[in-house]
Amino acid sequence: MSRAGLRLSELSLGCAQLGNLYRAIDDDEAHATVDAAWELGIRYFDTAPHYGLGLSERRLGRALASRPRTEYVLSTKVGRLLEPIPAPAGMDDGGFEVPATHRRVWDFSRDGVLRSIEDSLERLGLDRVDIVYLHDPDDHWREAVGAAYPALEELRAQGVIAAIGAGMNQTAMLSAFARETDMDLLMVAGRYTLLDQSALDDLMPACEERGVGIVAAGVFNSGLLARSAPARGARYDYAAAPDEVLRRTERIDAICSRHGVELPAAALAFPLAHPLVASVCVGARSPGQIERNVSLHRAGVPPALWAELRAAGLLRADAPTAPAAIP
Repeated sequence: MSRAGLRLSELSLGCAQLGNLYRAIDDDEAHATVDAAWELGIRYFDTAPHYGLGLSERRLGRALASRPRTEYVLSTKVGRLLEPIPAPAGMDDGGFEVPATHRRVWDFSRDGVLRSIEDSLERLGLDRVDIVYLHDPDDHWREAVGAAYPALEELRAQGVIAAIGAGMNQTAMLSAFARETDMDLLMVAGRYTLLDQSALDDLMPACEERGVGIVAAGVFNSGLLARSAPARGARYDYAAAPDEVLRRTERIDAICSRHGVELPAAALAFPLAHPLVASVCVGARSPGQIERNVSLHRAGVPPALWAELRAAGLLRADAPTAPAAIP
């Protein structure tokens, strides 16, 4: 449970793929994906205006419309406003297979935050969201901490939102948010995984000191850890995996195999062993992917696997590990 009193499911659904990330799915498949997540016990859903120019929020809202609002946690993000394009042409250039009906405008001002939340609520068809993250404020620290954060803090004090956070692919600025603000949750993507435990250097100590929870995203590091026997050409942090990283992954996979564990099952289990990590957020674009992720999450990992990874120098000595999970 987060310090804001929100109960996050250990496995949560990242909804970028509901916004047609990289390739399109239809409305029925998106709805079925959320239904499958619900039936298998997932109760935390994360989205953003950025994902498919609002498509992810619209689809997620429709899929959850019949569900009791008190039984799930929903987060969205601020920092990118969607401005209509008067004469849209072509497709979005932001990585989503959607028509370019809007353009993204960076805006971490107070007015931008309030407008972004209002627009998100309309797309979601809801009267409230639980968590609002500052989304990728890497180049906008001053405005994010000086304008966006105070606006969110005010909304939290009024009970309009329950929790404030920031979501990024780096740890340095997230650590600064933990130290210099009163955030509840920080979403770190790709920096606390089997391949990259750099969050232990700065983010985890800062969060422990300040009582801030962590949502671990990007735990497959863009796909390299998503399946056993990683192949040449697999992606790591949005690009082709370097040979050294691929070799390291192959060594981790070999040890997992010796213990009868699939590599992605270990990748999901590892972050959750840290006491600060409240949830691991994983995307999916079909019911089948949801079923696979839940099955991997429930598989459990023997302590001997972590011990061998640590002995082989493939896992940091200060990375917490835990006994096998109970399905």
